[in-house]
Amino acid sequence: MTRRAAEIRLDALLRTACDVIVERGLANTRTADVAQAAGVSQALVFYHFATKERLLSQAFAYAVEQDLARLDVVTRSSAPPLTKLRRILKLYTPAGRGASWSMWIDGWSESLRTPELEKVSRRLDLRWRQDLAAVISAGVADGTFQCADPDGAAWRISAVMDGLAVQLAVHDRVISRRQFGEWVRLVTARELGLDPTDLD
Repeated sequence: MTRRAAEIRLDALLRTACDVIVERGLANTRTADVAQAAGVSQALVFYHFATKERLLSQAFAYAVEQDLARLDVVTRSSAPPLTKLRRILKLYTPAGRGASWSMWIDGWSESLRTPELEKVSRRLDLRWRQDLAAVISAGVADGTFQCADPDGAAWRISAVMDGLAVQLAVHDRVISRRQFGEWVRLVTARELGLDPTDLD
């Protein structure tokens, strides 16, 4: 197998693993399930990942990296900080019972028991906070935002979004997507000296 073919097969295995995890959950996913869904031998799965824990942590990282790639498009753009902030808030909002938020929620839960997954989860989670803090700092620097503690504000805004997103993604009809958006804009506006309508 050429190196390129191996990379393609690895990518396909990770995508399949993500689909299986979304359907079965991290705790209930077996390497045999992934092998069967991918139409390959279990030995090939172990060849690429060595352990079930590595398969799960790499599949989780693969899924979340898709979100981070979209975040990178926003943060690396030449848009002003307020526009970037609006786009980040929109990116963070769960869309229905999407695979992305299912993976995040499941990943946080399993991180309590799986050290390898906890390391991946922490690294990826911190990226969101750091990028949000960088956008806030840029907005403070150009006078768009008023905030004495961009890092703390990023943590507080993210904590509210995480908590509301879990409710929106897990508990059907407890809160609406409209309420999610309104409350996140309200909290963000208070942190950054804005009017909530500035974030519409």
